[in-house]
Amino acid sequence: MVSGLFPLRVRGAETSRNGVHLVGPVDLDLDGQGLCVLLGPNGSGKTTLLRLLHGIARLRRGEIRWACDAKVARNAQAFVFQRPVMMRRSVLDNIAYPLVVRGTARRAARAEAVGWAERMGLGDLLACQAGVLSGGEQQKLALARALITRPEIVFLDEPTASLDGRATREIEAILHDVQAAGTHLILSTHDLGQARRLAAHVVFMLHGRVHEAGPADRFFGAPATAEAQAFLQGDIVE
Repeated sequence: MVSGLFPLRVRGAETSRNGVHLVGPVDLDLDGQGLCVLLGPNGSGKTTLLRLLHGIARLRRGEIRWACDAKVARNAQAFVFQRPVMMRRSVLDNIAYPLVVRGTARRAARAEAVGWAERMGLGDLLACQAGVLSGGEQQKLALARALITRPEIVFLDEPTASLDGRATREIEAILHDVQAAGTHLILSTHDLGQARRLAAHVVFMLHGRVHEAGPADRFFGAPATAEAQAFLQGDIVE
């Protein structure tokens, strides 16, 4: 499914913080077809670009245009951070919270949250305090909390960076199911294996700029630049 948010057009987008230039200028076109991975070495600007697209990093120059009104686009999005923020509440109330703040009655929100918890394999942990969960369980909770509002697009920042292999497989399986159900996903990672497993489209970041972008099979099979080729070979790219 192609979301009503797309195509996304980014032209000359730049951002900075405390006078330090972080990302840009970025020109990028995304059509919403398949899972998009922002790939690159640590410090290449992946997370900042992800935040910029979502609107939680300030756009200093340029423009980011969705296919619909900007406010409509913002309300149709969710963001999952690399280190999920756990509120001092139960698993159930953490997941229900986004619905409650949107005006859903607490009982109805909690009923919806039970279903999402079960889909994420957290059904036996509803009464637990979120802070005592393992890293993988917290990431599943964060996904459930993002998805409960049924967004058209979810941004994920290194969603498995601190997880072991088993938890990574479980999260990737969930992401595959979410994508198959019609939710568009854009995630950042420096993990080549994960990018190969998940990506339909790759945006390769280097030095705060989009260095190369295109279909995943083309990028992994025949990268257009020496820097991308070196990264794929496991070399240090500076």
